[in-house]
Amino acid sequence: MTLTPELAARFISIVGEKNALRDAHDIEPYLIEPREKFGGKTTLVLRPSEVEEVSAILKLATETGTAIVPQGGNTGLVGGQMPDASGEQIILSLSRLNKIRSVEPSGNLMIVEAGVVLQKVQEAAEKAGRLFPLSLGSEGSCQIGGNLSSNAGGTAVLAYGNTRELCLGVEVVLPTGEILNDLRYVKKDNTGYDLKDLFVGAEGTLGVITAAVLKLFPLPKGKGVAYVGLNSPDDALKLLALAQSHAGASLTGFELMPRVGVEFSVAHTEGVRDPLQGVHNWYVLIDISSSRSAEDARETIEAILTEGFEAGLVEDATIADSTAQEKSFWHMREAMSMAQKPEGGSIKHDISVPVARIPEFITEADAAVLEMIPGARIVSFGHMGDGNLHYNITQPKGADKEAFLARWGEVNARVHGIVRAYKGSISAEHGIGQLKRKELSETKSPVALDLMRRIKTSFDPAGIMNPGKVI
Repeated sequence: MTLTPELAARFISIVGEKNALRDAHDIEPYLIEPREKFGGKTTLVLRPSEVEEVSAILKLATETGTAIVPQGGNTGLVGGQMPDASGEQIILSLSRLNKIRSVEPSGNLMIVEAGVVLQKVQEAAEKAGRLFPLSLGSEGSCQIGGNLSSNAGGTAVLAYGNTRELCLGVEVVLPTGEILNDLRYVKKDNTGYDLKDLFVGAEGTLGVITAAVLKLFPLPKGKGVAYVGLNSPDDALKLLALAQSHAGASLTGFELMPRVGVEFSVAHTEGVRDPLQGVHNWYVLIDISSSRSAEDARETIEAILTEGFEAGLVEDATIADSTAQEKSFWHMREAMSMAQKPEGGSIKHDISVPVARIPEFITEADAAVLEMIPGARIVSFGHMGDGNLHYNITQPKGADKEAFLARWGEVNARVHGIVRAYKGSISAEHGIGQLKRKELSETKSPVALDLMRRIKTSFDPAGIMNPGKVI
């Protein structure tokens, strides 16, 4: 459907002139995504503040066949929040649906609207003496609706699970304009299909999540964070087993980092330094959250490191002595994604493999990549505790950036082929969006793809919801 001035006016009347953006300068921030890989166009951004406005927008969109692209904080890395190049798709920004409806510490839950920034959710939980454990590098700008739509992971998945596991229920506007109130308040509910799980992770292709019931947890009484230098991913795997045996559920983070990634973070991130004096091939960040005390967290982390030294796994280590130092250790890890950019082109992978096979995967994938691109600098880092690695490949020094990036598809195919051989996933936490849509069709079984298409058609027969994404 062509977005004529007359049709645009009908949409604008729903939210009001001041909440509809038409000027190119005002629209520009909605068209720039973090990787600058997915260029799109639009002539209209709608910014509703009530669920009823979202309902009216989607109802009109279905009636007129107008494509709608939901967008949260615009931090997605696979292009799921971007319109196509036609200029006919409308961006639906959820940023003004930003109320925290209630916080219920006694029930360990809170109800928030989709446009609430993740950091605000964390702060509201902490003010109530509770923890909302989802933590991402983009938490200062990403919004909870986008986190739910992409089933975001982050650094605490090891202990708390992905965003799906942190959500009890959702409020969703369907493409027809109908409002599904599935804001459940209980952990146990066996009354038929769990509809929320259709929308969490669907990337806005089935409807628009406008609010959610989130799970809260007791605040830890003590934290312990250690930064460890070691020789190999195999040693890191053995140290993970030690950490799990000592800490159990108190192990809330176990992050793997290569030397080259540490060097990039130190070189290109203000305030970041290597906490260890010597040079090590690999590093891990261990995070312990004790329900008992700070002393207990410290003792647990010391026990892990002592046994790791005795077993020859740990070459050097340091334990944070303050909250500020804990944050500085984590800043090293969180800066690793953006620190690759100044080094030139980077071909990205967000993969997962069985935890026990991470060392094998890294060895095999590294060999394959270096055979294809000698001199490539491989930054393989991430959430070793749950098997999710950001397997990123930075161009060789002095290489032509455009020529290197032109091999993105070729390199992806090789790396993802190895991932599939290890029974892993080509998208662990970033979603499918536009980036991996073709590969999804080559990865999922025909039966699974057919079921996904049937669900899509059933919910969105007019095909207006985020077209060109996922399937």
